[in-house]
Amino acid sequence: MAMTDLLSAEDIKKAVGAFSAAESFNYKKFFEMVGLKKKSPEDVKKVFHILDKDQSGFIEEEELKFVLKGFTPEGRDLSDKETKALLAAGDKDGDGKIGADGLLYTH
Repeated sequence: MAMTDLLSAEDIKKAVGAFSAAESFNYKKFFEMVGLKKKSPEDVKKVFHILDKDQSGFIEEEELKFVLKGFTPEGRDLSDKETKALLAAGDKDGDGKIGADGLLYTH
């Protein structure tokens, strides 16, 4: 399944473009812009599984750094600061990774 099976390619392009500058990433605005806020919990979990590149059932800090590339290959890498902010928002049990339900907290 591709990200564009769940979210509009146009929305993804606009959202990734809006945060192309270093240190500009705002996960709440990004997830709103790509349309994730309007999706059902089931669809959010499908997006999670696409972003979980190693299929471990979690999105670890190393995978989060490349989260924008999970939406489109043109996405930039997040900085360490941006990655840690996103991890802090979604890591509800403090284990250093985001589970499928954690992505629900970030949008």
